[in-house]
Amino acid sequence: MKKLIAAFTLALSLGTLAYAAEPAKAPADTGASAAVAAPAASPTAPAVAAPSAAPAAKAAAPAPLKKEIKANRAITIGMFAVIVGITMCVVVWAAKKTKTAADFYAAGGGITGTQNGWAIAGDYMSAASFLGISGMISLYGYDGFMYSVGWLVAYITVLLIVAEPCRNAGKYTLGDILSFRTEPKPVRAVAAISTVAVTTFYLTAQMVGAGKLMALLVGIPYKTAIIGVGVLMVGYVVFGGMTATTWVQIIKAGLLMSGAFLLSVLVMAKAGFNPIGFFSDIVNNPNIQDHVSKMVLRDGITMSGVDAGQRFLEPALFMKAPLDQISLGMALVLGTAGMPHILMRFFTVPTAQAARKSVIIAMWIIGLFYVLTTLLGFGAAIHVTPQGISAIDKGGNMATLLLAQQLGADIAPVVGDIFLAFLCSVAFATILAVVSGLVLAASAAIAHDIYVNVIKDGHADQHEQVMAARITSLCVGAVGIVIGITAEKQNVAHLVALAFAVAASGNLPVVVMSLFWRKFNTAGVIAGLVVGTIAAIGLVMVSPNMTYPKVVAAGAQKVITALEAKQATLPPGATLDANDLKALEKAKVDYEKNKDGTSIMGLDKPILKLKNPGIFSIPLGFLAAIIATLAFPSRRSEEMFDEIYVRQNTGIGMAKAIDH
Repeated sequence: MKKLIAAFTLALSLGTLAYAAEPAKAPADTGASAAVAAPAASPTAPAVAAPSAAPAAKAAAPAPLKKEIKANRAITIGMFAVIVGITMCVVVWAAKKTKTAADFYAAGGGITGTQNGWAIAGDYMSAASFLGISGMISLYGYDGFMYSVGWLVAYITVLLIVAEPCRNAGKYTLGDILSFRTEPKPVRAVAAISTVAVTTFYLTAQMVGAGKLMALLVGIPYKTAIIGVGVLMVGYVVFGGMTATTWVQIIKAGLLMSGAFLLSVLVMAKAGFNPIGFFSDIVNNPNIQDHVSKMVLRDGITMSGVDAGQRFLEPALFMKAPLDQISLGMALVLGTAGMPHILMRFFTVPTAQAARKSVIIAMWIIGLFYVLTTLLGFGAAIHVTPQGISAIDKGGNMATLLLAQQLGADIAPVVGDIFLAFLCSVAFATILAVVSGLVLAASAAIAHDIYVNVIKDGHADQHEQVMAARITSLCVGAVGIVIGITAEKQNVAHLVALAFAVAASGNLPVVVMSLFWRKFNTAGVIAGLVVGTIAAIGLVMVSPNMTYPKVVAAGAQKVITALEAKQATLPPGATLDANDLKALEKAKVDYEKNKDGTSIMGLDKPILKLKNPGIFSIPLGFLAAIIATLAFPSRRSEEMFDEIYVRQNTGIGMAKAIDH
């Protein structure tokens, strides 16, 4: 039966792709996905009139800027089908091994440290990293690199604080860790709600990113792409559980690293494998100089030539407020250690030593990956130019793909098509791997914490537990598809930042204090989770991440004023050119549409000036947990601390690994 169902899922998935290969009847949304951009917000490059999109620094004449990027449909769909076929074979294999709840949620504890390290890297390196970070570097230089430092450093927190203790003290979910010496039912219920909130934010961003990316690159209708991704992720999780999800993430990590490495080699080959020459090319590139000169001019600074090129390698082109960067860094560094789908990975290894090893391996892979994205971002700035990138997508999300297509085409046109198709497939696999891990984390919270331990009071046999997990995964996947379709027109870029902020503000404080503070109790867990989560969500809702119509109207009014002033300076009878007239008309429409509007919270402008609320919400989460613990002490929680302390340091009581 499992083989039959898995085969049906494979057929349905390939059928979806085959349907998608047909030309869409309506033009696809060609706007790049905000969800693919770097998490805090989709960066928007200044509108510039580029003199040239040619990659060479000494281009003889300006080249017209491309307005869209399209992958070769046949090659790309073929690569998609190969990846889907390979991963579905993994699902069929994994389904044979998934018989118990331990198999479904934790692969029976039979994943090695090396395998888990690659899986963690695959779970962590999302499309935001692959496309968004390199895109930010291509448009903002040094600031784009600094944006990635939080992800690069985050696993030090995981290694030093949570990896080994969580593996030894937990079982399948965040609720298992928190409920050990507290009142289990209320704690599991609140922990499950927090887990579902974090995964929903992250899942929505990834699903919208998948739909927009496929529509932009291959012309697959948005809804078709969402349904296809949804069917695949449900198939991975429902039938293969953690074993299938792990191997999908390993495959994805291997593909991603291979693509990034190969493209980085081509970038460095253009510079003669000379790092000094590479950065000299950046400083002396006239397109980068022109791009930076227009950016700094907005701040009232005049800069050109080599000075402008050098400015590209200096801070504050994008992150002009140090406090905002600190807040973002806090959310990323601390939020990673509180992400439910990351915590789940430590229950899949047989020993604490393997847990530590998996984190170290993941750190090396992720570290190398961010070094490569730096090369890709700067390489795109040199060879594609910031003007060419922002002409396709003002957020810069297509920079890596444009670079791959161009460097491949320098070898041969078909190589450019193949390379672009390969990286499109890698981006697709990246999203599949991440959403599968998120669905598994959400379904575990609902099925294991709510159904088995709250509703059934822990009295459910293995068959019932596995069935509950599969049904829940199916429901979570279906909801993810519906949310993805519903959110098509929404700006969801802030949801990734919100997921990390909630994890850092709610989950991390209670995990740390559960493991290391003797007095910590039920009141502290509930207060920390509730206050941290609400604070993070509430502050994001009043931050610049939201849309403020009157701010949009004010910007449109500036354009109207400037163009009308320009019109007044023209000779009698002369009019603005076509582009200016179009911009003026659009600005008037935007002004009328937004002049009387307010944000979703009824605000005219943001109350919080920071894009990420971590610097406020994280201390609030810790403070709420501490105050509630001291206000409502529990002798039972204190008495049980010694047991969890021994358990987290020795692994006594942890389920033994099942031999696979």
